[in-house]
Amino acid sequence: MIEKLQYISHGETPVQHIEAIKLACKHGVNWVQLRLKDQSEHVCLHTAKKVREITQKYSVKLIINDHYKIAKDVEADGVHLGKSDFCPVVARQYLGEKFIIGGTANTIDDCKRLIAKKVDYIGLGPYKFTTTKKNLSPILGLSGYQKIKNQLGESIPMIAIGGITLEDVSPLLETGVYGIAVSGVITYDFSTITHFKKKLYSYERHPSNCR
Repeated sequence: MIEKLQYISHGETPVQHIEAIKLACKHGVNWVQLRLKDQSEHVCLHTAKKVREITQKYSVKLIINDHYKIAKDVEADGVHLGKSDFCPVVARQYLGEKFIIGGTANTIDDCKRLIAKKVDYIGLGPYKFTTTKKNLSPILGLSGYQKIKNQLGESIPMIAIGGITLEDVSPLLETGVYGIAVSGVITYDFSTITHFKKKLYSYERHPSNCR
């Protein structure tokens, strides 16, 4: 199952990522993506092993960013591949069918390519400007999500990402996206996990009441 709230780890060091993920799990998140950038494969593997111990303790899904071989080594639940990362087809051949594979998209053509390569979900963004990611693709905004969703329909779960706050949840869900991915806002205040989950799932039951 693809979770509606996905936490993407944030920190200046691998240790900070580990601590952030531990706190996110303690506060009730059900899906974590370990996103380490500019680190050696050895460091990524070492960090992923520690994170896997934490996520297993709390029964939280663990997705590894980029490193699909590390995802298999640590028995994570899946991998998320950026636009310039490995091909999802190659990752699927290596991982097999039981692993979740997600991909990053910014345009309708990106989405169509990922769907053709049979990813399980698409991280679509950025919604707006964010400092947690370098080299941002063009901002989508609500109209961008709406346009893409109108063309694709319900063919695959779309996860909105990029500078999302609590106030953005309802407008985003009204465009038809499946869920959201959050990094900075949660890292700065892990208590917001409860509020994000409440908004996401109350909208699912009563869309008109989630304002």
